[in-house]
Amino acid sequence: MSKLIKKSSKKAGLPPGTLVHIGEKKTEKTRVAVVEYDGHGFQEKELKNFDDCYLFPKESAVTWVNVIGIQQVEVLEKLGTCFVVHPLALEDILNTEQRPKVEDYGEDLFIVVKLISYDDKRDEVEAEQISLILRPQALLSFQEKEGDDFAAVKERLRGGKGRLRKMGADYLAYTLLDIVVDQYFVVLEKLGERIEVLEGKLLTDPSTSTLQKIQNLKREMLLLRKWVWPLREVISSLERGEFPGIQASSRVYFRDVYDHTIQVMDSIEIYRDMLSGMLDIYLSSLNNRMSAVMKVLTIIATIFMPLTFLAGVYGMNFKHMPELDWPWGYPLVLTIMAVVAVLMLTLFRRKKWL
Repeated sequence: MSKLIKKSSKKAGLPPGTLVHIGEKKTEKTRVAVVEYDGHGFQEKELKNFDDCYLFPKESAVTWVNVIGIQQVEVLEKLGTCFVVHPLALEDILNTEQRPKVEDYGEDLFIVVKLISYDDKRDEVEAEQISLILRPQALLSFQEKEGDDFAAVKERLRGGKGRLRKMGADYLAYTLLDIVVDQYFVVLEKLGERIEVLEGKLLTDPSTSTLQKIQNLKREMLLLRKWVWPLREVISSLERGEFPGIQASSRVYFRDVYDHTIQVMDSIEIYRDMLSGMLDIYLSSLNNRMSAVMKVLTIIATIFMPLTFLAGVYGMNFKHMPELDWPWGYPLVLTIMAVVAVLMLTLFRRKKWL
């Protein structure tokens, strides 16, 4: 099924808050990693028993709960009860076809974004839904599959370098969102390289496969635009200070992420225009090739028209034709045909039709 067409019929007729996983199952088991840090220390552990809630021992510390794998509905339900997650937010977490958005649930700020990557083997863009629940001293993140995208954040927390350990949970949310937006630049660079290669082939040897590649790239750009456009609105609302969970000291960093989303959006629009132009070039090339073929066929047909007339005249079986009994009649007619063909070719060359 196309990435642009999704099925959500599982939710039809169900009451709000019903937990149903919608989307592709990207991992078999749910794993929960808990990180707690402040300016003086760092602790990391993994929850094995989802029936026991993890307690936050220090009020001044920031707790980051990272849930990897969301297809196990019963596990997500236990985690939702454990961490007191709003049922509607938990429902949106399980629906991996969500549009990027931000919602305020009182003390919880719920954010949904799309983390993208590029599959070099299949030459296509892959997307993973990332859900964040921001609280005053905690951040809950939900990923569809295991990955190294947020590994650098944990390394920074372990090393204690920079301002990450000194800032609150809202700055941690900014850090994760910044990684998500930066991934768009990486993917756009890959797509830009494909467009450059395809543009060279389009000018030298356009073919049906070239058209198919152009259509695939246009589809990828449409998907990126579908994900980036609402993401821009999400970051904009965060940097404008519409939610109390975002401190004034962190808004300037969200403003920087917002600038990056604008750059991503501009790049996507430029690539879309380039692909539309490439499609026009492909169609023009086909028309030019067809025109060249028709031109050659027209010239050939025009040359043979008088020759066909002469052959038709002397092909009539009338008894009294003067040239029938003349020994040189046949060579003379062939000579006249040759002269007519040469004269017409000369005329076409002078008119620069050849």
